[in-house]
Amino acid sequence: MERPLPAAGPARWPVFTAVAVGGALGSCARYGAALLWPTASGAFPWTTFWVNVTGCAVIGVLMVVTTDVRAGHRLVRPFLGTGFLGGFTTFSAYTVDIERLTDTGRAATGLLDLAATALGALAAVWTTAHLTRRVIGWRAS
Repeated sequence: MERPLPAAGPARWPVFTAVAVGGALGSCARYGAALLWPTASGAFPWTTFWVNVTGCAVIGVLMVVTTDVRAGHRLVRPFLGTGFLGGFTTFSAYTVDIERLTDTGRAATGLLDLAATALGALAAVWTTAHLTRRVIGWRAS
């Protein structure tokens, strides 16, 4: 049986605010990356790819640090994880990139993007989480 979500009362506003501010900042950072490294029409969307892989790598570190090392302030994960990194990573743009590539006759590039981004993001999270745990274990011994 599913548990109902807690009421969105005044006690939840700090969390909502942290997510919103983090999301706005992360989205601005992603937009800045797109301005700095624009993708030519029909080309592989390297900026979106690296934004997603980098964001997922940081998520791997953040989750290990906040769960295995120190929880920190209760708004750290909502601000950084859900907010900033949720706004920075752009899986909606990833799907739009794939659609644009396939609609313009570049289906092979679209499929490459589909597979490479998914695999790259998963590999980044796993690798950074694993390495972070090893570093933590090495420092503790």
